[in-house]
Amino acid sequence: MAENTTRAAGSDFIREFINEDIKSGRVAGKITTRFPPEPNGYLHIGHAKAICIDFGIARDYGGVCNLRMDDTNPSKEDVEYIDAIQEDIRWLGFTWDNMFYASDYFEQLYRWAEFLVQKGLAYVDDSSAEEISSMRGAPSEPGKASPWRNRSVEENLDLLRRMRAGEFPDGARVLRAKIDMNSPNLNMRDPVMYRIKHESHHRTGDAWCIYPMYDYAHGQSDAIEGITHSLCSLEFENHRPLYDWFTEALELTPRPRQIEFARLNLSYTMMSKRRLLELVEKGVVDGWDDPRMPTLSGLRRRGYTPEAIRTFAEKIGVAKVNSMVDLAFLEFCLREDLNRRARRGMAVLDPVTLTITNYPEGQVEMFDAENNPEDPAAGTRKIPFSKTLYIEREDFKETPPKGFFRLSPGTEIRLKHAYYVRCTGFHKNAAGEVEEILCIYDPASRGGTSADGRKVKGTSHWVSAQHAVDAEVRLYENLFTRADPQDVPEGGNWEDFLNPDSLKVLSGCKVEPDLGDARPGETRQFLRQGYFCADAKSCGGKPVFHRTVTLKDSWAKLQNKSGL
Repeated sequence: MAENTTRAAGSDFIREFINEDIKSGRVAGKITTRFPPEPNGYLHIGHAKAICIDFGIARDYGGVCNLRMDDTNPSKEDVEYIDAIQEDIRWLGFTWDNMFYASDYFEQLYRWAEFLVQKGLAYVDDSSAEEISSMRGAPSEPGKASPWRNRSVEENLDLLRRMRAGEFPDGARVLRAKIDMNSPNLNMRDPVMYRIKHESHHRTGDAWCIYPMYDYAHGQSDAIEGITHSLCSLEFENHRPLYDWFTEALELTPRPRQIEFARLNLSYTMMSKRRLLELVEKGVVDGWDDPRMPTLSGLRRRGYTPEAIRTFAEKIGVAKVNSMVDLAFLEFCLREDLNRRARRGMAVLDPVTLTITNYPEGQVEMFDAENNPEDPAAGTRKIPFSKTLYIEREDFKETPPKGFFRLSPGTEIRLKHAYYVRCTGFHKNAAGEVEEILCIYDPASRGGTSADGRKVKGTSHWVSAQHAVDAEVRLYENLFTRADPQDVPEGGNWEDFLNPDSLKVLSGCKVEPDLGDARPGETRQFLRQGYFCADAKSCGGKPVFHRTVTLKDSWAKLQNKSGL
């Protein structure tokens, strides 16, 4: 890591705070941040913003960023999630300096709990969860003190130790901090510090049957690790007084500084891990890495690049107020990145046969095509051309509407990279569908330019039938029909806004040979169609492609109309 350096003051409010802390001497050593996910699900696009902030701050100041698993609730956590979290962070392009677990600190946290009891700042409460919730009251009215609030230090210490020893069943007792039942901030009304859970932990096994609550464990874990700035989203702003109360009551120095920023809210996207877990468990989606999911594993499988996500996070910036970001802007960042890096190819998603009647029988020509016009270093590829081709069914109209510039009886079009062809007729099947289009080609138009200088308005992509690779293509739309699926109207259900048409599977697609060789996880541009990613899970048989994003850029068009 480089020496401690600062970015220009005013670049964002978090860096302004850090620059002030460095200037005032409150922070003398390295700036130290942490990313502390709970391993109860897979990371999603919202976590990506937090990761970019946490790791980005440490990088910019030549500091340290830890990865800490907030594993204080064994009933919801799993090693599968821990492994996935690490994979996603690495894929996004970041490396942590140290990896810790909140469970590393269970013994120390417990000793501090006894310390607070001995100071008269914590007590054991026999009330039920419902009773505690009721006694807390509302922000506009004071809470009601627990009948167990004034137990003696000796009795509280004895009960806490017996809780740890496993003498009591789940829910029988909790340990609460003794703060202020009249505080306007409900988080300060004697919050629960420990609850009884007779459940095995993925790291500590059965060594513990009481587990610390997040609000108690988090700040102390930060202090143990020497975190200078605890960066978190705005929903923890009201928790900051409690965060500071614990570190002060425990006489911890130096104390971390909590700073809150606006979380990412993305239109048509569910950000609740609990809801995402329900989608998986109910079979609405095919696992956490379903390409419709906003998880990083789902986005990766769909063909998103870490560079595009990092650019998106940088461009939306760091704000103090929550707002909704248009999904179209994320897609704009993705198109910008894929346009530079994705190889091109031709794929026919809804094929109809086109036969060139005057093309020599058995002849095969090879046409050169750029792999990526934006990247000369990407080189060229050979595309085979033969008498029988496939084109898109929508590129032919028996009776063309006004403004239709592709193929119809008597009209001429350009076949991309190849020749001009003119339609001379067509055949239909018994169902009345066009099954073969008959054309003649102009041998003097090789490469797509006529010798006599005549122009055509329409260009179609194609695939040689003899060389075509069969493929399955999956087209995706938004998983939700509501812009904010988290904001459910009274009496409604978030599941009412699931999009029944979020996935369409096309099984009879034809792609050029080079696309058939796409590596799993590689994203290509299908000419005129969009960007598609070869499924990382497909093995053997025909390739499967996920549509990553269409070519149509609604966000850029909107900005142009707005004069931005």
